[in-house]
Amino acid sequence: MNLTTPKWWYQRDRKSAAMARMLLKPVSWVWAGVTANRISRATPVDPGVPVISVGNLTVGGSGKTPIAREVLRLLRASGVDAHALSRGYGGRLEGPVRVDLKAHTAGEVGDEPLMLALDSPAWIARDRVAGAKAAAADGAQALVLDDGHQNPALKKRISLIVVDGETRDGEWPFGDGSVFPSGPMREPLKAGLARADAVVILMPSDLTEADPELVESFGALPVFVARLEPAGPPPSGPIVGFAGIAKPWKVERSLKAAGADLADFAPFADHAPYREADLRFLADRAEIFGATLVTTEKDWSRLPPEWRTKVVSWPVKATFEDEAGFATLLAAITRS
Repeated sequence: MNLTTPKWWYQRDRKSAAMARMLLKPVSWVWAGVTANRISRATPVDPGVPVISVGNLTVGGSGKTPIAREVLRLLRASGVDAHALSRGYGGRLEGPVRVDLKAHTAGEVGDEPLMLALDSPAWIARDRVAGAKAAAADGAQALVLDDGHQNPALKKRISLIVVDGETRDGEWPFGDGSVFPSGPMREPLKAGLARADAVVILMPSDLTEADPELVESFGALPVFVARLEPAGPPPSGPIVGFAGIAKPWKVERSLKAAGADLADFAPFADHAPYREADLRFLADRAEIFGATLVTTEKDWSRLPPEWRTKVVSWPVKATFEDEAGFATLLAAITRS
């Protein structure tokens, strides 16, 4: 079941949805305990090649996949044959399978692996160790593990934490610090940071600087700032936008910041499959406004083939402010 992300998760004020937070708190304690126990009891396996983990501390919406794509690009630009490795959330194949853009659909391998495979070899595997070994046997010299911070199966050369840098209007990437489902955290902040080697704050394109309080919350960990920017302008004329990601309101905000003539916007649950009824509704809205349907690259990959010609994909990319410094970090990891 795909559920819409509660916006109150990302409010620091505990008075927001206070009753829901209180009722869900016991489940949060169980979730945090199970996660901690699973991590502490694991014996990570070294697949024989460096593993760069790109993860987050929340259940979604931090922008880890764009960062993983940029990490892969930088590695491959430096001459390292880096492959992506993902669980393949939302897909039915268990793997290990190398993603084939011509053969696989989001229903088979998940939407995020399809995005990763646009630039680099990408694998999906429910068993991350088996996936890592398959990629290494196929020639991978390094692995970028997408969404792997809470998965202890593989020995990681470095663990990067991606954090959403949006802090306007009372929004905070960790909410009030509560663990799912009474908050957005996969585990307590302190526990997650204890296993991290560096933090990447992913900033929206229209926010100038990272919040100093947010930067300070990571203590002595190295912090890199990256920016999420459109790969190109949105289509001209009226637009009806839609997105099924963890924080769909961020897409709406980004379209407005990019100067789009946004006539309407429809949020969907993260990874939600688009039904014919949903798409007909969106098409009707676009017809009313004389508008173009626009969605994210990730959402576009989940559309039925017959609808892809009717919807414009609006891709974004992550760029590091200190790209040279981050590339130096990656070089040290892959050469050691």
